[in-house]
Amino acid sequence: MRILVVEDEELLCNGIAEDLELEKYTVERCYDGNSAYSLLLEERFDLLILDLNLPGMDGLDLLRAIRTERPEIRVLILPARAELSDRVAGLDLGADDYLVKPFALEELEARVRSLLWREFVSRDTQVTVGKISLDTLSRSFSAAGQPLELTPREFAILEPLTLHQDRWISQEELMDCVLESSANPFSNVVRMHISSLRKKLRECLGYDPIQTKVGTGYRLAGKEAS
Repeated sequence: MRILVVEDEELLCNGIAEDLELEKYTVERCYDGNSAYSLLLEERFDLLILDLNLPGMDGLDLLRAIRTERPEIRVLILPARAELSDRVAGLDLGADDYLVKPFALEELEARVRSLLWREFVSRDTQVTVGKISLDTLSRSFSAAGQPLELTPREFAILEPLTLHQDRWISQEELMDCVLESSANPFSNVVRMHISSLRKKLRECLGYDPIQTKVGTGYRLAGKEAS
């Protein structure tokens, strides 16, 4: 996974980059908007971490331009705590998430992991696994053709299971998706939400499509187990 960090405070930019490199990401860094824009046009990145107060091209202008040129890239903006208007403007321009300064690196890591679950970016806005469908534009699920009403945490768990149906996803990874990064990995937070998801899916489908492998994690099945 390739990440571009754009932040004019060099110490902060380098600290973010070095922390993410320790997490095995490939990270480039820029300290102004113009250089970042050129780099984004020349190279492919999976995620842009973007400060909004930049010299040269402003962060919001950069976000507006890159949403036209590189609509597939995930964007995490870093607004100042007091600037509610910047947060709203950034989300309106297509940012996927925001993290208010100052922040803990552990929370940044969790948000990066959560955003990169979605890096595949399907050209088809409908992702289907058996009788379960995810509309990536409206961010809604249906099961057997019926709308599936989910809590935010249930959605945060079912989304990666749907997008990555070909792999087992560990409890720790799902905990990151619900932003429970400080929780005990042996707690029942994920199991509790998986249980409520299973109940709702059984009501719609007549069977439980979530498979479990002890010591490995969870996977979404395309059909009922025989």
